[in-house]
Amino acid sequence: MWLLVFFLTPIVEMYLLIEVGGKIGAWPTIGLVMLTAVIGVALLKHQGLETLTRGMTRVQSGEVPVSEMAEGILLAVAGALLLTPGFITDAVGFTLLFPPSRVAIARQLIRRMTIVAGAAPPGMGPSDPTGKGPRTIEGEFERKGD
Repeated sequence: MWLLVFFLTPIVEMYLLIEVGGKIGAWPTIGLVMLTAVIGVALLKHQGLETLTRGMTRVQSGEVPVSEMAEGILLAVAGALLLTPGFITDAVGFTLLFPPSRVAIARQLIRRMTIVAGAAPPGMGPSDPTGKGPRTIEGEFERKGD
């Protein structure tokens, strides 16, 4: 399925770009693609910072920010799609940027995942009694099989 999507998407995108370029001209089409990329990146920055802030708040309160992590993954995908020239990738990217649709998709992703939450390593997270942050742990390793 995904292999088919990866092969068909560029072909359909090229077809649409050629068709739109034939109707409105090459430069307006290029301008439209650039405009969607600029608007998308600006929205991505805003949505990403908002999601990061919510996630950090949950971490500081001792919760696992599962939904924020899923939304962060979707935002990364949205950013890649918005920077890819084409109208279909832009439409999917903007859909992932739109909070209600992103939250709904994130919920679907979370339902398909297994979430394992463990204690934070020493020196990390709210369970650190010293509050000093990360520590460097020195050690040695030996590669087996060489």
